[in-house]
Amino acid sequence: MTRQLKLGLIGDNIARSRANVLHRLAGAQCGLEVSYDRLVPKLMERDFDGVFDHCIDAGFDGINITYPYKERAAARVQVDDPLVRAIGAVNTVIFHADGPKGFNTDHSGFMAGYRAVRAEKSTGPVLMIGTGGVGKAVAFGLAGLGTRCLRLVDRDLAKAEKLAEALQAVAPDMDISIWISAEKAAEGSAGLINCTPVGMVGHEGTPLDPAAMAGAEWAFDAVYTPVDTQFLQDAGAAGLSIISGWELFFHQGVHAWSLFSGTGVNEGALRHSLQQEVETA
Repeated sequence: MTRQLKLGLIGDNIARSRANVLHRLAGAQCGLEVSYDRLVPKLMERDFDGVFDHCIDAGFDGINITYPYKERAAARVQVDDPLVRAIGAVNTVIFHADGPKGFNTDHSGFMAGYRAVRAEKSTGPVLMIGTGGVGKAVAFGLAGLGTRCLRLVDRDLAKAEKLAEALQAVAPDMDISIWISAEKAAEGSAGLINCTPVGMVGHEGTPLDPAAMAGAEWAFDAVYTPVDTQFLQDAGAAGLSIISGWELFFHQGVHAWSLFSGTGVNEGALRHSLQQEVETA
């Protein structure tokens, strides 16, 4: 009998997410039958906790969490990894008999995505706009990549300060500063990162004036729907090396799949089949 996995994604504005395709293809590669539901609280007429409880009651094996619920999810699960506890955001949940357990594959996925494009090149000083759930994971990923200088920008200064405090505890040698103006913080930055929803479907625009990109080396956008955001178009026009949100999406998905299934995948084959299916959809 074919082993079955019941999975899903909780988030807002996820109609164009391809997480379902990634996990279905990974399942096919591993000989597993996978169902993967999009779970939008508003459409289900429930709040996040109501949808989370529904997943438990409906017998889901695991779920992914995306914007804007990653921090709320962290309060609903047991987190064994001290690094994930420090991040304070969860994007992958496994339902065990003894309760749900939370993980963060955004952190490791960002590091893998960066290395896939820039190999072992130094990040240099980095500006990161947005310090919410994905921003927290990316910031800790930057620490793992050896970033020595990080400039944080967020309209919610308290949120940025909280991240800086948590990050400083695990990366005491990192120079972390909080800025009001993204354009000012971009001066002298080698890396430019968008971890806000600005640029995704339904939130069009860019969080940084294109003129502020001059002199930087690389740019990353956590948004992947669409892949070619205005932020990345502007960065490309300025001659920067581009790391798209697709890289984070792919690698965090591969890492989440390993947690869901207990098995690995052929990443090259999965990437090829995923891109083919997305392009023909």
